[in-house]
Amino acid sequence: MIKAYNLEAKEQIIFLSSNGIGENIYLCHLKYGKSIINDKMKKLLAFLIAFWAISEVSAQKKNFTYKFYGFIRGDLFYNTRANMAPVDGNFYLYPLDKKPDADGKDLNAGPNGSFYTFTTRLGLDLTGPNIGTARTSAKVETDFGGFSASTTMLRIRQAYVALDWDKSNLLIGQTWHPLFGSVMPDILNLSTGAPFQPFNRSPQIRYQYKTGKVKLTASALWQLQYLSSGPKGMSEEYIKSSCVPEFYIGADYTSSNGWLAGAGIHLISLKPRTSSEWNGQEYKVNERMTTTSYEIHFKYTGRNYAFAAKSLMASCLDQTALIGGYGISAIHPENGEQEYTPYRHSTTWVNFTYGTKWKAHLFAGYTKNMGTTKALASTTKYGMGLDIDQLLSVNVAFSYNLPHWQFGMEYNPATAWYGSTNMENGKVTDTHAVTNHRILALVMYYF
Repeated sequence: MIKAYNLEAKEQIIFLSSNGIGENIYLCHLKYGKSIINDKMKKLLAFLIAFWAISEVSAQKKNFTYKFYGFIRGDLFYNTRANMAPVDGNFYLYPLDKKPDADGKDLNAGPNGSFYTFTTRLGLDLTGPNIGTARTSAKVETDFGGFSASTTMLRIRQAYVALDWDKSNLLIGQTWHPLFGSVMPDILNLSTGAPFQPFNRSPQIRYQYKTGKVKLTASALWQLQYLSSGPKGMSEEYIKSSCVPEFYIGADYTSSNGWLAGAGIHLISLKPRTSSEWNGQEYKVNERMTTTSYEIHFKYTGRNYAFAAKSLMASCLDQTALIGGYGISAIHPENGEQEYTPYRHSTTWVNFTYGTKWKAHLFAGYTKNMGTTKALASTTKYGMGLDIDQLLSVNVAFSYNLPHWQFGMEYNPATAWYGSTNMENGKVTDTHAVTNHRILALVMYYF
C-alpha cells in the first residue's frame, strides 16, 4: 500500500506497507511553510515511488521477504597505558610491554582514550523461493569499521546465501568463523572476549547436519579481513599460496533443560614463502607450516542468568585475534629454505551474567604460552603476543536494558607477563608484569 500526501502541506509524505509491515520514510519537510522540493525532485520522487511499488509487487510474486536490522553504537573508553588494540584503539586485546626512553621512562605508560561510533551496524535478512525442498535465505551485514588513512568506510561483515533442509544447512559466503561458534561471552567490549575468545569472520563453505539434539559442522574457510602473520606481515598470500583452506569439524549437543556443549578441531596450512634470498641469490622454495587446534565449549541458560565457558589448545590462530603464531625451526644451508614450528597456547575464558533489565556481566580470561614443538633456529617469529608468557584479564560490567536501548559501564584490568624467548622450547622466561586498566561506557540503540 502506498499513500502520498500533498507535498506542499505535509511533512510526512509517503507511507509504504509490505506484508502488513509499515515503514515511514521522511523524504522532505517544510521549513517556514515553504516546500523545498523542486520539479526535478518531484519527478525523481515519482520514479522512486513507482520503482518501489513495482519491486514490492515483484517481491511478493516471487515469495521474497526481507527485514532490516542494526544498531547505533557509541563507545567511550579510557586506558591507563598503550595497548595492542586494532581498529583505532577500539578493539582492545592486551597491554603493550614497557618501552623505556633514553632516561628509562616508559613511553607506553601514558593514558589514552576516545569516543567512536563507527561500529554502528546495518543488516538485511532475506528469504526467497524454495529450490526443490530447500528453503533459501541470504544475509548482508555492514558497519563502518573499514579504515583508510583514519577515514571510516563501509565494510562487509557478513554476506552469504544459505540452503536449508529439514535436517541440514549449506552456507556459502562470509560469516562468523566456526571457532567463534555458538558460545561467546556476553560483555560490553567490542572485542567480545578476544584474545581469549576467537574473533573472526571469513569467506567459507559450511555444512551443518542435525540429528536429534546433536548438530555436526564442517567448514572450509579462506582469509580476507582477518589474516595470518608471516614474512610479509599480515597477509592472505600465505593461505592463497598454500591452496589449502582452513578446515574445521565440530559437534554441538543441546539439551532440553538449557545446556549446550560442544567441541571442534581446526586445521591450518600456510606457505610463508615461495622464494628465498640466500647468499645474494634467489631460490624457489617449498615451505609449509601445518598445525591443528582443539576447542571445547559449554553454556547453561537459566531463567534470568547464564554461564558459559570455552577452552582451546590454540596453534597459529592469530588470524582469529588470539595470541599465537610460529617460529623457524631449521634453515637449509643450500638455498635458505626454512622449516617452521607452531607456538601452542592454552586459552580459557568463563563468563557469568545475571539479570534482564538490570544486568551484571562477569568475565575472566587466561592464556598461557606452552612453547613450540621444536627448538627455534632463529629469533625471527611471526604472530601476535609471542613474547608474552601469561595473560590474565577480568571484565566487570553492568548494563541497563530497555526495548531498543542498552546503556552500560565496564571495568577491565588486564595483566601481561612479558619476557625473553627460550630458543630450546619457545617458552617465555624472566618475566615481568605490565597492567592496563580500561574503563568503557556504552550506549546502543537497536532497530
